[in-house]
Amino acid sequence: MTTAGTPPAPGTGPLAGVRVVELAGIGPGPFAAMLLADLGADVVRVDRPGGAGLAVDPAYDLTNRNKRSVVVDLKAPDGPARVLDLAERADILVEGYRPGVAERLGIGPGDCHARNPRLVYGRMTGWGQDGPLAHRAGHDVAYIALTGALGMIGRPDEPPAVPANLLGDYAGGSLYLVVGVLAALHHARATGTGQVVDAAIVDGTAHLSTMIHALLAAGAWQDRRAANLLDGGCPYYGTYETADGRYMAVGALEEKFYAEFLRLLGLTGPAAAHRDVSRWEELRERVATAFKSRTRAEWTAVFADSDACVAPVLGLREAPAHPHLAARGTFTEHDGVTQPAPAPRFSATPTAVRTGPARPGADAAAVARDWGLPARPADGPGAPAADGR
Repeated sequence: MTTAGTPPAPGTGPLAGVRVVELAGIGPGPFAAMLLADLGADVVRVDRPGGAGLAVDPAYDLTNRNKRSVVVDLKAPDGPARVLDLAERADILVEGYRPGVAERLGIGPGDCHARNPRLVYGRMTGWGQDGPLAHRAGHDVAYIALTGALGMIGRPDEPPAVPANLLGDYAGGSLYLVVGVLAALHHARATGTGQVVDAAIVDGTAHLSTMIHALLAAGAWQDRRAANLLDGGCPYYGTYETADGRYMAVGALEEKFYAEFLRLLGLTGPAAAHRDVSRWEELRERVATAFKSRTRAEWTAVFADSDACVAPVLGLREAPAHPHLAARGTFTEHDGVTQPAPAPRFSATPTAVRTGPARPGADAAAVARDWGLPARPADGPGAPAADGR
């Protein structure tokens, strides 16, 4: 079993051999760096003295798994130079400061590219590097609100429903940053020239809604909540309460799946309502009444071996035990903590949770050794001496 401070196992994952510097922050930057680490990259997180501001015990901060950590005070006289030493040896750097902050600290793209022209410099922000709001504070809910995405989610007679921070921070932010830096890395390796990747949550979240905009332009989508096929407006694409106060999710879009859904639900007669929007409210009421007649477990058993596209709505603690997810190993346990396993999966270069969350500064000596950094006694216990021994 691996522990904090243990170097990640070499040669695991398709990004084995790729070096990444992560300038510590919260939210989408750490998650993006975790994904790169899960894929096998050697990610060194540059933590600041006192932590990053997220009140989570470092032992449970799973977005720092598979990484190593050094602590650098960027306001100290030698702080920027230490980051530039890392950047000189890295393939990718990820930062999530407001525009201009990295430049003022002396670790902006120009400073880093002067030391390493091949470096991919990934910038993660909510508003982007330019525009009227670029220098304003913000969080996920504001970013997705401005793109129109938040306004699509929820019941029409209630405020928009906040989808945790999954849609903005992680889908519109982290995943786009990862796609961007990997594309830029491919370019850098082909040309010898690095570049800056400007990943803005507003851009990524807007991009995620491309299909919805296509439907809107074609007149097949109404610009209001719960009035469309995929936003809860359709009675055979949504969620329903069961007799025990839990919920089932229904996604019986195609006619053959819809027919199977009605049959197993025990409804006869409303087959034509599949395409007749004027009958959707009637159908919704009948479906809701039917689901209220049994418990979630009972309905799960009814639909278990069907193509009706119906599934129980599980809680976070329930999900890992679901037979399908358990069989695939969708969740894993490391150091006694259950967590999502790395994704996606690779046939030739499998990934794994190699180490638990990196503790701030615990890996300074190992990183100095492995990356050939100038040794500093301040790197902590186990650091090499000033002469490198």
